[in-house]
Amino acid sequence: RRRIVFFEMAAKEVAGSLPVPNVQQLASSSNVVPIRYIRPELKLQRVSSDDEYVQVPVVDMSKLDGNDGGELAKLHSACRDWGFFQTDTMSKKKKKVINHGVGEGVILKMKADIQEFFSQPIQVKMDSAQLPDSIEGYGQAFVVSEEQKLDWGDMLFIITQPINRRNVGLWPKIPSSFRATLEQYSTELEKLARCLLTSMARNLGLESEKLLTTFNEGLQGMRMNYYPPCEQANKVIGLAPHSDGSGLTLLTQVNEVQGLQIRKDGKWVPIHPIQGAFIVNIGDMIEIMSNGEYKSIEHRAIVNHKKERLSIAAFHNPNANVMIGPLPDILIKDQKQQAAKYKSISHQDYMKLAGKIKLDGKDKGFIHHMKIQTE
Repeated sequence: RRRIVFFEMAAKEVAGSLPVPNVQQLASSSNVVPIRYIRPELKLQRVSSDDEYVQVPVVDMSKLDGNDGGELAKLHSACRDWGFFQTDTMSKKKKKVINHGVGEGVILKMKADIQEFFSQPIQVKMDSAQLPDSIEGYGQAFVVSEEQKLDWGDMLFIITQPINRRNVGLWPKIPSSFRATLEQYSTELEKLARCLLTSMARNLGLESEKLLTTFNEGLQGMRMNYYPPCEQANKVIGLAPHSDGSGLTLLTQVNEVQGLQIRKDGKWVPIHPIQGAFIVNIGDMIEIMSNGEYKSIEHRAIVNHKKERLSIAAFHNPNANVMIGPLPDILIKDQKQQAAKYKSISHQDYMKLAGKIKLDGKDKGFIHHMKIQTE
């Protein structure tokens, strides 16, 4: 069953999140895992072994800017066949990632500030605690019932763009550099997202502006995740299986502990992050806009039994005024009108439907509810 990662408006539809224990504090105080975190289904799920492992595609951003047909084709294949890819290549001389355009110093400073925030006492972190009827702030997302199974992790979720949607009162004051760091990091990732959208538009046969304008003034949200170690790591889940309800996600691995897995050919495939690279994935909205050509893939985060894991996911959403549906130009190929595979609804109705599905607890995957059934 797929659980969708939503933005602020969808969070209001599910009345925020019920308060639950802080997992970081829970993990440090006891070796006993409460029953609400135990997931019996995990032992039945197949994970790719080392000899089966295949790395997700790696795309060199510098070659996209140069209209390299081979690299554009690689990007197109990654979005169509995997729904995930990593940015750039490794420099053998400098042994670091190059070409995605976000300064190494910006990334390292963001990682350092996130680690310092999560290392603070609980009283300090609670200064940024979630407010009622919202998932923005420090806590857990989408806890809607007392019986619901819980994820083994805490998060800090912040709306970062556009500026007029920010609630700066929830931005951590410790470390003192956090706000300036997040401001710069947010701006750089918005530029990177727009570069990727430009290349995706070309691959889809669109003028770049046809896709870019749908994301102008759209929400960008940062979800900063902390997954404590757990001695029963094979029985808990850091982030339950879901697809991202937004358009495009850029993920940064903060430390060297692996945990992200994607569902591919009926198995869970671990992603081994390239140091300094971004892991990019297609969200539900782009799958819908591309009329299913690009895929929003189910993924999850697992827990390490000895080490903590931290990550930063940056979600990029279309403008609140656009219709969510197959783009008209996508439906015309070879001068012939193609059938739409998905409904077209307003952004507001999309969020309301997402929230209703979450509350019903019968989610087969949000994309399922947007598909036009032809049988």
